[in-house]
Amino acid sequence: MRIAVIGTGYVGLVSGACLSEFGHEVVCVDNDATKIAKLNSGGIPIFEPGLDLMVSKNVQAGRLSFQTDIKSAIDGAEAVFIGVGTPSRQIDGQADLTYVMEAAAEIAAAISSYTVVVTKSTVPVGTGREVAAKIASICSPDLFDVASNPEFLREGAAIEDFMRPDRVIVGTQSTKAQKVMDAIYRPLSLIQTPILFTSIESAELIKYAGNAFLATKITFINEMADLCEKVGADVHDVAKGIGLDGRIGQKFLHAGPGFGGSCFPKDTRALFQTSVQKGAPVRIVEAVIEINEKRKLQMARKVISACGGSVAGKKISVLGLTFKPNTDDMRESPSLDIIPALIAGGATIHAYDPEGMDHARKLLKETTFCESAYETLEDADAVVIVTEWNEFRALDLDRVKEQMKTPVMIDLRNIYEPEDMETHGFFYHCVGRSRANKPNS
Repeated sequence: MRIAVIGTGYVGLVSGACLSEFGHEVVCVDNDATKIAKLNSGGIPIFEPGLDLMVSKNVQAGRLSFQTDIKSAIDGAEAVFIGVGTPSRQIDGQADLTYVMEAAAEIAAAISSYTVVVTKSTVPVGTGREVAAKIASICSPDLFDVASNPEFLREGAAIEDFMRPDRVIVGTQSTKAQKVMDAIYRPLSLIQTPILFTSIESAELIKYAGNAFLATKITFINEMADLCEKVGADVHDVAKGIGLDGRIGQKFLHAGPGFGGSCFPKDTRALFQTSVQKGAPVRIVEAVIEINEKRKLQMARKVISACGGSVAGKKISVLGLTFKPNTDDMRESPSLDIIPALIAGGATIHAYDPEGMDHARKLLKETTFCESAYETLEDADAVVIVTEWNEFRALDLDRVKEQMKTPVMIDLRNIYEPEDMETHGFFYHCVGRSRANKPNS
């Protein structure tokens, strides 16, 4: 099949590359000529493990191409995927649909034969109907159907998530469109991937409800971690104990500094705003948003406490800046709240991240960026682990202690064992594991 994908950001580029891996002929379109030129020269504008190899392979095979001309890209396409950004509006937290509606208008002006217009971007309930109305105002309703096909891609594991997903959700009420979508995802049907067809509204809400539920699990275990510290329990044991219940499951029960990234913060805010507008406010989601925002500054206070109540004049080493490992995405990362709070307290920050420093330099102006984890540790008064990159899990602890002025570690991701850290002579502070949180002396 011939498919066009509008947008070469995270969603659009990953989706386009994976659809071409299925064997389809895919054209990715973007109005950013610089980005298209980079892609055509073999560059990749985002970091996602394995994406560069998949793009290169399918470009060489003639199944994947990039251009700026939307009309020629859509010509002959049986489906057009909208994969543009839907950032939060600052005024109310609702998703900004400007780029989606602009894409819909451009698609409508270019359609010349029957095409299924597929919303891949995360959009509020009702957007599919708005997209359909926009296109129908420009071209004949006989030329198109609209479908919702939300993505469920984890940054750092997006290719695996697309190629071997838990499920595929497609919202449409057109039998003709359903047949097209069936054909697109036939490679997944062959490996018995569940493909659920719903109404457009249900598909749109499934995306938000899924992310809100996962965000709630993270927030729940973070609050349990705080309680563990007060009562002498271990959040690792608590998470394992409840996670073994099949009704709960073990995923997303990892205590830490709060969730970030391009999805959970944005999607929880948008879902709550939609619920308020429709007169059915989702109070659980409202609480999740509020708790998560406070969580990041709470972690900064945890660092200050571990440093004896003040970081004034102290050098703090920060390991990890991105919101999660295996991505260069800094959006709503806990580091963006923690580091400024420490600087405001008088600390000097030296930081390192394997992939995120180019973006971080634009966002954390008063931070010194280093070329390795060990460089950040030289004469440090404390080290803070913010992101659980694999290379931080296997630090030479004797070397770390030798380089630091004082061996204080605040492990906000619980990647080390308290007993091991005590054996190596560290004042070790983590999250929800009360045995380790001894006063710094």
